[in-house]
Amino acid sequence: FEYLHVPIWLKGIVIDGIYKTLTWIIAVMLPPMAIFFPLFTLLEDLGFLPRIAFNLDKFFKKAGSSGKQALTMCMGFGCNSCGVTGCRIIDSPREKLISILTNAFVPCNGRFPFLITISTIFIGGIVASKNASIVSTIAVLCIILIGIFMTILVSKFLSKTILKGESSSFVLELPPYRKPQIGQVLVRSILDRTLFVLGRAIAIALPAGIVIWIFANVYMGESSILTYIANSLNPFAQIIGLDGYILTAFILGIPANEIVLPIILMGYMGSGTLVDLESTTEIAQILIQNGWTLITAINVMIFTLLHFPCTTTLLTIKKETGSIKWSILAFLLPTICGIILCMTTNFIWQLII
Repeated sequence: FEYLHVPIWLKGIVIDGIYKTLTWIIAVMLPPMAIFFPLFTLLEDLGFLPRIAFNLDKFFKKAGSSGKQALTMCMGFGCNSCGVTGCRIIDSPREKLISILTNAFVPCNGRFPFLITISTIFIGGIVASKNASIVSTIAVLCIILIGIFMTILVSKFLSKTILKGESSSFVLELPPYRKPQIGQVLVRSILDRTLFVLGRAIAIALPAGIVIWIFANVYMGESSILTYIANSLNPFAQIIGLDGYILTAFILGIPANEIVLPIILMGYMGSGTLVDLESTTEIAQILIQNGWTLITAINVMIFTLLHFPCTTTLLTIKKETGSIKWSILAFLLPTICGIILCMTTNFIWQLII
């Protein structure tokens, strides 16, 4: 850049904005996806997944949906965008739409690193070190169970309100158990799912990196745009047990959930670029110094689970449904649930303390 006499601001956008955002997303997203999707495709090739859907059909019918929704939920743990695409296997248009709208209630792999980090620091940190990993794991598992419970609850709500109708009958000729074809499993999982989703995330992250850099480096008076927005959102964020920087990070992290924690750290440290800290101890010190407590961690974990889907998922919903109104509803449903639950948790905590 110096040889080409490129302006410093352009260097900042390219290196500190686009490059760091892309590398962070790829580094966090790729490893779990490269593990999850081949394993999921392996179960699919074994003939195991249809049996799961068939056995759970009776349970999901009580929520006005179909047992096939269980498979789309499982795929959502890898990526909500893939989970939405997977809803094509559901024959009933009504049940398909319910599954699409509720898929973001299960945490994708982009949210797990954040959940694990916060749980390790604040939940595992309150017990003896030998039990810390067990307690933090249980905490993350509880968050997952809350997501599953909310999926069923909202599915039932939708089936009784805007998507009324009778549950369809599930007639399925179960395929035989068969030996998986490893080569095809790897090709389908890596090319059709992992790289496809990663490519979409990268395409969306490019402009996001520019916006994040501008917000962190362009000043309005003595404060950056990022700080200005965080201070403006802080009163509302306090009501739901968060703070302005946390809420701003979730908003700016809409292109990919993987960048929420780096944006939070960037805001606290006043850095002009995403902060990459590998040490959990260092992250803990920064968060605690900026007022994080146990209730903050709990509400952050809840909001990490229940907030608007990423841009890739929203665009996939728009493509699958052919209507922007369903994308808006898919944006609002988990966000409203997250705000209400965080507000309730924070209120109860204040009463106890």
